[in-house]
Amino acid sequence: MSRKSRNKKKFEPYLIEDLKLEKFVNGGQALGYTVEGKPIFVWGGIAGEIVDVQVLKSKRGVLDALVEKVKLKSENRIEPIEPEEYLSTSPWQILSLGYENQVKAELLEQTFKHELGLELKDSELISSDKNAGYGYRNKMEYAFWGDEDGISLALHKRGSGQKIKLKSSALASDAINKAGKSLVGLLNEKQIFAGKLKSLVLRSDGFGGCAGALFVKAEDFLELELPEALEGLVCYYSNPKSPASVITSELWRKGELKLKDQVCGVDIGYDVNSFFQVNIDLFEKVIEDIKLNLDSEDSKIIDFYGGVGSIGILLAGNDNQLKIVEISKESAEKAQQNLARLGLNKASVFCGAAEDLLEEIEQNSVLVVDPPRAGLHKKVTQKIIEVKPKKLIYLSCNPVTQARDVGLLLEAGYKIKFNRGYNFFPRTPHIESLVILENSEQ
Repeated sequence: MSRKSRNKKKFEPYLIEDLKLEKFVNGGQALGYTVEGKPIFVWGGIAGEIVDVQVLKSKRGVLDALVEKVKLKSENRIEPIEPEEYLSTSPWQILSLGYENQVKAELLEQTFKHELGLELKDSELISSDKNAGYGYRNKMEYAFWGDEDGISLALHKRGSGQKIKLKSSALASDAINKAGKSLVGLLNEKQIFAGKLKSLVLRSDGFGGCAGALFVKAEDFLELELPEALEGLVCYYSNPKSPASVITSELWRKGELKLKDQVCGVDIGYDVNSFFQVNIDLFEKVIEDIKLNLDSEDSKIIDFYGGVGSIGILLAGNDNQLKIVEISKESAEKAQQNLARLGLNKASVFCGAAEDLLEEIEQNSVLVVDPPRAGLHKKVTQKIIEVKPKKLIYLSCNPVTQARDVGLLLEAGYKIKFNRGYNFFPRTPHIESLVILENSEQ
C-alpha cells in the first residue's frame, strides 16, 4: 500500500441551512437532524430554533457543528456577555439562567429515565442567583498564546484546534482575573518566549487570596519574582508530550500556596493542586441536604475520593469516626492537616486509589463517594454490593455514569432515599447530582 493511499482525506467544513434544533442533550449541544436523518450536535444553538450551521466534523454518520446564523430565535436566548469567547469558556451564556435551570432539571430526569427506566421522585434543580451565574469559579486553567502583541492567556476554541486569546473570564473570581493579568504582565516584561509555556492553573479562596501553578516546557525556565496579585506561585516542568497540567518535576516556588475557605462555618484548607469544590455557595446546600438525611446513629463516615476531606469533615464533626480515602498525595496531606487543625482525633486519612483500599469500606457505616466523571471503579461498586454499607452518599459531576452505578446498586437491594440536582456550574452544561441510597435489608 502506498503512503498516499494511507493518508486520510482532510474534512472540509460545509454549511447546512434551515436546521431545526429539537432538544438539548447531555454534553450541552442542541440536537438536530439532516434531511437524510443524520444527527447533528450543535454548539451555539437553543432547542426550538431554526439555524444555519457550519459542520466541522463527521464521524460514523454523526455531525458536529457550530451555529452560523439564527433564523428563528428562541424566546429564551439572551446576548452572551463574552460574544467572542463564550463558546470556549461557557457555551450556555446564551440561555437565561431560569431556562438553564429548567433544561438541566429535565436532562437530569431524562438521564435516569433513559439509563434506568427510573422516574426520579424530585428532579428539582437547586441554583444560586449570586452574581447572576458569573464570577463563581475559584479555579481556572488556561493555555497561552503568543504573537506580536506578546503573551496572552488563552483557551482552546471549540470546534477547532486553534486557541482564542483572553484578557479575563466572566466565570472567574476577581482575584483570579487580577492574578492572571499580573502574571501575564510579568511574563511580557521578562520577554518570555511563549513556546516555553504550557498552561496555568489559578485558584482563589473566599478571603481574596490567589495561588498559581505555572507549567512550562523548558527545564531551565527563568525563576520569576512573585507577581503582585498572587500570594504564591509554583513552577513545574511538564514534559511537552504529556497533557497540559501534568507535573514532571518542580523547578521553583515563591510565596504561599495554601488557601482556605469557610464552608458551613468550618475552615477548610487546600492549595493550588488540591481537589476542592468550585462553587462554595451551592456546596453548602449539598452538605445541608446530606445532613437532613443522616440519623444520630450514623456515627461512622467513610469518605472515598475524599480530596482534602471537606465532605467527610463537615458530616462527621468532632464526635463521629471518619476515614478519608484519596489518591492524590497533595490532597491527602491537606486532608491530614485539616483533621489535625480541627482536632478531629477520631479521623484518619488513607492515600491511594479507591479500588486499592476496598478494605476500608465497612457495613455499619455511611459511605460517601464523589468520584471523577468516569464514575465508580467497578471494583468499588462490587465491594459496596458485597459489604452493603447502610447508607451511600453519591455526589457526581456526571449524571450519566452516576445513573449507571446507581442502577447496579438498586439491583443489589439499595433504594433511593433522596435525590437532587445542583447548578454548580452556571452558564455551562455541567450538572452536579446527589443521590442518597439506603440498604433496604437493614
